[in-house]
Amino acid sequence: MKKLLMGNEAVAQGLYEAGVAVVSSYPGTPSTEITECLAEHRDIYSEWAPNEKVALETAFGASLAGVRSFCAMKHVGLNVAADPLYTMSYTGVNAGLVIAVADDPGMHSSQNEQDSRHHAIASKVPMLEPADSDEALRFAKAAFELSEEYDTPVLLRMCTRIAHSRSIAEVGERKDVQPKPYHKEWTKYVMMPGPARVRHPIVEERTKKLSELGNSCDFNRVETGDPSLGIIASGTAYQYAKEVLGKNASYLKLGLVNPLPDRLILDFAKSVKRLVVIEELDPIIETHCTKLGLKVEGKNLFPLCGEFSQKLVAEKLGVPVPESVRLSDPVPERPPVMCPGCPHRGVFYTLSSLKLTVLGDIGCYTLGAAAPLNAIDTTLCMGASVSGLHGFNKASGASSAQKTVAVIGDSTFMHSGITGLVNISYNQSDSTVLILDNSITGMTGHQQNPSTGLDIHGDPAGKVDLEALCRAIGIDRVRVVDSYNLESVKKAVTEELAVSAPSVIICRRPCVLLKGVPKKAPLSVDSDKCRGCKSCMKLGCPAISFRDGKAHIDKTLCVGCSVCTQLCRFDAFLGKEEQLS
Repeated sequence: MKKLLMGNEAVAQGLYEAGVAVVSSYPGTPSTEITECLAEHRDIYSEWAPNEKVALETAFGASLAGVRSFCAMKHVGLNVAADPLYTMSYTGVNAGLVIAVADDPGMHSSQNEQDSRHHAIASKVPMLEPADSDEALRFAKAAFELSEEYDTPVLLRMCTRIAHSRSIAEVGERKDVQPKPYHKEWTKYVMMPGPARVRHPIVEERTKKLSELGNSCDFNRVETGDPSLGIIASGTAYQYAKEVLGKNASYLKLGLVNPLPDRLILDFAKSVKRLVVIEELDPIIETHCTKLGLKVEGKNLFPLCGEFSQKLVAEKLGVPVPESVRLSDPVPERPPVMCPGCPHRGVFYTLSSLKLTVLGDIGCYTLGAAAPLNAIDTTLCMGASVSGLHGFNKASGASSAQKTVAVIGDSTFMHSGITGLVNISYNQSDSTVLILDNSITGMTGHQQNPSTGLDIHGDPAGKVDLEALCRAIGIDRVRVVDSYNLESVKKAVTEELAVSAPSVIICRRPCVLLKGVPKKAPLSVDSDKCRGCKSCMKLGCPAISFRDGKAHIDKTLCVGCSVCTQLCRFDAFLGKEEQLS
């Protein structure tokens, strides 16, 4: 049966058809939907793990026990999971193990646009890259076969466009895969120096065999067209080239992107007059071609940075670009902002008004760096705010500690913030950490985490008590405030910064978009009281604007959080009761 599937849905369908039994992931755009789709199948085990390292180690344990397992992550998540991945390449697997990694060229929702093919090369693990939903489904199924035949984990590389676009895929039935027996084999699975030295040559031999496989496998194919131009590409770059050039070129479409084949590329090069590699981000295929002694064009034409498009490919190849339709008026830029009623907004307003140095972290609260709040000084990676705060204060001394804080969300704290806080406790720096607890993993679309008390299905689960956890690791000063109460937030921050001791302030208020979170009636503005001072505009709330020199509330956006009322010295903002009176 054929279905129109999003790329991530297709991956999930392929994994399910292949008999996957255990799924452990950490949400990260653009990979999240794979695990969410798999969780709909209650006949397999699915979970959100605290981070990608734990997820991959869980999947490895399931593979070791003899069932097909899977985990998914975005490209920066693979950095976190690299520790087990690189050694897992040596141990190999028992049952098949597939790892989906979704890259984000153009950084639509990421802090960098790294190329995950480097991880595949460095870890010596095979990587498949589909170019549409049908390939996503087929490659996901085939990845398990490849994993078990070659005794290796297999990386499945997605990217934003393939993950979130839709195309037709051939859907089948689930395969009944019997668990493999587990046999104790310590020389294969215990990676201390002696056994590891024996396993390394096995990995190198496996890479040679996989490279040879690439010369004849179904993942790679030649499409014969005009021999005057030969295109080597994979993933989205292949799709763009086909749309631009059609039959005016021949193509070597690569699906097994690590290890790359030799003979197939050399034979294709002989069949064309001009050879061009089109690949987003780094010149990995191009470098391989150069090592083979081929004269090839690539990054001399195409950029190293950003996402490609049909227009860019056409321009760089000197092909006429189809005329596009433009609006007569320029479209104003609309950068992302925190939602109306977001509990983080008042916290960042307070930190900004106190003129503090704020080390930020990964989450929707990173938007606190933007105007008009301008509250965050740095954002690096998951958990770095807490560790960075410790280093910043140790380097700068007491004067720094009294005007510097870290902010981190509840899910990010579970992911990577705990160990940083342990370091603060253990090495006793006078550091104040604000945990912005909005009761969900917000940025990736409201996934549960270990502090919410619900599992991936929304069923009751073990719940981490943030206050008890912070105290258990040695933080004596732990307090909880309501994120909407600006005065209590200011009081807590001011008092904790004045104390020479590690401290944690948990700013707690559920995400306003969560189902079941009560919302009050929208506010209104008494224009007679409004002085047009624009103090309320310092919040950057999308529900507040100015009309004819007075503040105005958009009642379709306002959720009645009343944070703005705490800024107005003239009591111009009216609640429902005041409006009725």
